[in-house]
Amino acid sequence: MRRTLAFTIAGALLVAGSPAHAGGHPDRPVTASAETPALFDDEAGGDADADDPAIWVHPGDRGRSLIVGTAKNGGLRVYDLAGRELQSIPAGDGGRFNNVDITRGNLVVLTDRGRDQLRFFRINPRTLRLTDVTVAHPPLLFSKDEEEVEGQATGYGLATYGNLAVVSRRHTTRLGFFEIRDHGGQVSYVRRETLDLPRTFTLKDGSSWTPCGDPGEDPQVEGMVVDAKARVLYAAQEDVGLWRIDLRTKKKHVVEYVAEFGAPYDADCTLTGPGQGGRIHADVEGATIYEDYLLVSSQGDSRFFVYDRRTNAPITSFAVTDGPRIDGVQHSDGSAATSAALPGYPRGLLVVHDGENTPDEGRVSTNFKYVDWRRLGLRP
Repeated sequence: MRRTLAFTIAGALLVAGSPAHAGGHPDRPVTASAETPALFDDEAGGDADADDPAIWVHPGDRGRSLIVGTAKNGGLRVYDLAGRELQSIPAGDGGRFNNVDITRGNLVVLTDRGRDQLRFFRINPRTLRLTDVTVAHPPLLFSKDEEEVEGQATGYGLATYGNLAVVSRRHTTRLGFFEIRDHGGQVSYVRRETLDLPRTFTLKDGSSWTPCGDPGEDPQVEGMVVDAKARVLYAAQEDVGLWRIDLRTKKKHVVEYVAEFGAPYDADCTLTGPGQGGRIHADVEGATIYEDYLLVSSQGDSRFFVYDRRTNAPITSFAVTDGPRIDGVQHSDGSAATSAALPGYPRGLLVVHDGENTPDEGRVSTNFKYVDWRRLGLRP
């Protein structure tokens, strides 16, 4: 999530509007069933800032399934299905854990944006503990040397599929495709190819438009998910829209532009006119798949949009609102879903990042919320 010089959300809502419904249906308010403990992004809280979750389904006892979530400088957190913390793994000196995914059964993969590397952890299904299995000296993802790493145009978003890890580069439009490799019980990777998304776009009137950002920073991608059935990558270019990319041919097209797409802006990145995009308010984030559904986070107005996974036709939208015990979700970044029947979640589970957890004890607080799929009113 870009926090500097992003579109001013209040201005975006004034000029683009905030639609009350999507796909012809009103937003469905849903509440969370559980949440994880608050993480505090300050010295006392270990600079922990929740960002992206992944769900691991236990192969023998689904009641022992886990939620793994990144906490940036605060490292990695492991939770049970009740939201209780089971393990905290520090990021280490210079580490900043950004996005996480799980592949090959029990291999946790994450982007260490502080070091421009991938890190790997193996889940032990008996003890439920994660063990670091990264090779001693993993290669840099994008930077040519450690001096370039200091500029932090490093590995950012992540999606995995088998031995493939797709990684976005922060502050750029670049995606890297990496092969995950085993090395005598440890794990490393090698870059196979890259793909650059556009940074400048031609509008209907023939003019060129580039999203506003800091000098030298292009519109980046963070939220990503691979549709394994179709061999398709969905990549959320934060201030542009949601891309559908064929992993075999690399052909791509936009599923939906953000509402602010094409809008004029002033020197402070405040919108000064209407956009030409769709319903999502920048940033577009948190892409995940549940059976035949594709979900994305409309971070700017704290909503979620649901599409048909096969046709990408819009289906519905929803917001996670305050419940009797658990607060709602604002400005959600990462998300993860599973259709596996779990205790308390017989039709599956959706886990989403909450960027403004409350009560926050007067400090910046984030966490993860668990949503029972039945509450979305969508067939499994």
